[in-house]
This record gives sequence, structure tokens and C-alpha cells, in this order.
Amino acid sequence: MRYLTAGETHGPQLTAIIEGFPSNVTLNFEDLNHQLHRRQKGYGRGRRMQIEKDTATFAGGVRHGKTTGAPIALVVVNNDWKHWTTVMGIEPVEEDNEGKRRVNRPRPGHADLNGGLKYNQKDLRNILERSSARETTMRVATGAVARQLLAEFGIKVAGQVIRIGDVEVERQDLSVDELIRITEESPVRVVDKEAEAKMIAAIDAAKEDGDTLGGIVEVIIEGVPVGLGSHVQWDRKLDGKIAQAVLSIQAFKGVEFGIGFEAAERRGSNVHDEILYTQEEGFRRRTNRAGGFEGGMTTGEQIIVRGVMKPISTLYKPLQSVDIDTKEVFTAQVERSDTCAVPAAGVIMENVIAWEVANALLDKFGGDSIEEIRANLANFLKQVENY
Repeated sequence: MRYLTAGETHGPQLTAIIEGFPSNVTLNFEDLNHQLHRRQKGYGRGRRMQIEKDTATFAGGVRHGKTTGAPIALVVVNNDWKHWTTVMGIEPVEEDNEGKRRVNRPRPGHADLNGGLKYNQKDLRNILERSSARETTMRVATGAVARQLLAEFGIKVAGQVIRIGDVEVERQDLSVDELIRITEESPVRVVDKEAEAKMIAAIDAAKEDGDTLGGIVEVIIEGVPVGLGSHVQWDRKLDGKIAQAVLSIQAFKGVEFGIGFEAAERRGSNVHDEILYTQEEGFRRRTNRAGGFEGGMTTGEQIIVRGVMKPISTLYKPLQSVDIDTKEVFTAQVERSDTCAVPAAGVIMENVIAWEVANALLDKFGGDSIEEIRANLANFLKQVENY
């Protein structure tokens, strides 16, 4: 499978096209839009989320509730477009038109300056409109379609916030279903009420100071069969593909699997997962420090991935920048933004990982229809059982 997205943060709409999705998958439109609504929630979000009520509509590839095998076209309309029709219109305007709201002071931490230099754009709005995290709306939409394919095979996706600023959540032994239920009720997507209160207080303090906060989010995927991905080429390793997907999310700066960077502090005997075998369960691991991967392939254990998100770059007490016209020192321009988007980023991370796992599932078990994929998976599981 592959997908492409298009659209700007203040343009008329966001669009995605999915190619290679199998036929005869029943899509639940409410579940898809639920993922978009989850992305808009979370303590610390800005006013833009009060304007937009993201809902995806299908413009191709689905008939009578089922996929046809043709490319799937998804559209999310930007409600805020009505306030930006002059600024973001496609028709030519006079160079000195004040309605353009030209951006000439790049914001530190954003793509503004690098993009302006790369594409030779003297109005940095042409960069920030596409590099904005608003683009992740369609990545959540495509991931939401992919996770419905995963659900056909009993694969579940969950996420939680581990840290915001200097407040960290103590680990708890919860089932995936419990994790989903508890985090959905938390404004910062945590399982610990004490940490939740501290995180909310930290976000409030940062907002009062005109500052922002980052954090760490964790995604768990359960029910994945052994053998997705491959060791034979570097670009077929599934953990590598997931790492790229996570780091492609705006403001993400790090990723780890299982115990991750903690492995550097331990001896090998306390890092690797011993292999067990029982007649009932087959091959299993005693622990899951590797986070569900060995040699770029799934082990059959839970996939556990963490991503590090830096603080949002737009500050209401802006940092120093340079005017690209005069080359004089100024404070950077301020665009509407969030104080903390870590809870929302966790939702994005869930869905970009779901896409990669679904894609690996299709790579392994092939098929143009859901029925063909089921038959191929059943044959493989029987092969594994008889190994």
C-alpha cells in the first residue's frame, strides 16, 4: 500500500489517496472519524481545534460500506478556510496586496527558513502552510483506515503519554483494553491520576509564561503475527519503517523500541529475551525487552514503541530571528499554536504505526481481497504451528 496527502493548514481542504488497499473490507465510518476527533483533543491544544470539527468523507474506492480495491480518496474540509479565502486563494493577486499576510520572519524550530531557502520562496507562508502539523489530519485518517484492516485479524492498537515536561508516569501492568479505556478518559492520555494533575499544572504554567512543553508517548500493538518485516535488506526491516514513520511526525526527535536506550546501561544477559516453548502457545519470549522485534521482524510479542516530541516551536514569547528582507534582528512572527500537543501526538503516532504494520501484513500475506489475505494468513499460522 501507499498513500499521498495534499493540502495546506488554511486551505480549503486536506486530501489523501490510498492505493493498494484490499477489497471487501467493511469500513466503520464512525470509527474512522473517532480517530480524527481523538487527534483534536488533549489538554494544551490551541484555539484552532475549537474551530475545526474534523470529519472525513470518502470520494472514491468505497461502495455500500465496503472497499472495492480501487484507490480510496479521503477529504477533510477546513472550516477555517472561510477566514483565509483571500490569503490562501489560488487566483493571482497584486504583489503589494496586504491581504497576503506575508511571512518574512522565520520561526526558530520550524521549517520556515530551510524551506524558504530550498524552494526559493520569499513568502514563508508558502512553507509553513504545508509543514504545519495540520497535515497529520490525513495521516490519522489513512491510519484509521489501516487499523480497520488490522482489526479484521484481531490486532489492537493502544497508546499512552509517558511524560510531559518533567512529569513522568509510573509504569502500570494493564491490558491493552484497560489502557485504551483509561487513557480515553484522561485529558492528557495517562493512566495515573496523580501524574495527570501534575501534567495539567505544568501545561498551565508554561502557557502563563508564553512557553511550550514536549514529552514522550508510547504505542502498543497487540496480536501481530510473527514474521512481519524481513532481515534480508535494510529497507525491509519493519522496526526501521516504523522508526521513520514516527520521526516523520512534526516535532518528533527520537524513537525507541522496548527498553530502547536503557539497553546501553545493561549487560546482555539483562537485555535479550529468552525463548520458551509450550505445546499450547508455541514459541514465546520470557520477556519483551526488544519491544516485539528481532532482526527487523516481529516476534509475535507486543510491539512497543516510544517517541520523543520536542516542545512546540511557536512561542507566544517568541525567540530571536532575522527578517529575510532587511536581515535585521527581530522576534519571530507568531502563528496560532498549542502550548502542549503531546496527547494529540500520541494519537498521530498510533495511526502512523498502524499504517506501517498493516502495510507489512499485506507485504507478507498478499492478496487483493480480504478473503485471500485471511486464507494466506491461516496457511502461514498453520505452518508456524507445525514448525
